[in-house]
Amino acid sequence: MKLTASLSALAAVALLSLGSSFAQDAEVKITADKIQLAYDTKEFTVKAGQKVKLTLVNPADSMNLQPHNLLIIKPGKLGAMIAVVNDPTKLSNPNWINNPVPESEDLLHHTKLLKPGETETIEFTAPAEAGDYPFLCSYIGHAAIMNGVMKVTK
Repeated sequence: MKLTASLSALAAVALLSLGSSFAQDAEVKITADKIQLAYDTKEFTVKAGQKVKLTLVNPADSMNLQPHNLLIIKPGKLGAMIAVVNDPTKLSNPNWINNPVPESEDLLHHTKLLKPGETETIEFTAPAEAGDYPFLCSYIGHAAIMNGVMKVTK
């Protein structure tokens, strides 16, 4: 009888631990502004190694009717990435206009390019290294003002 009660108690503790690890996943929703080239969120914080579910929303009632995406890059690389995505020679490349995601070792995660009214959720594990990880919209001309920071803490 005592053995059964102990096993039941251990099972309950194990289930509670599992439940709490799921509850600790970060859920972040970022919406493109309806008028300005901006995100409604300039900064969010996650823990190193935490599972992240990030949703990007490009509102259907957007006044500027611009497509937007979201790229998360390595710390200290915002200026270099802005230069890459705003390279004027890319304007003549229809593949770039439709999918402005550079091949770069500095790119960690990204959404697709969303038209007004579209939403996408990406799931990833936050970097193990604490730091400030910039995020930006890579559609031509947007990155310099449409960016923010994912803060990763220990």
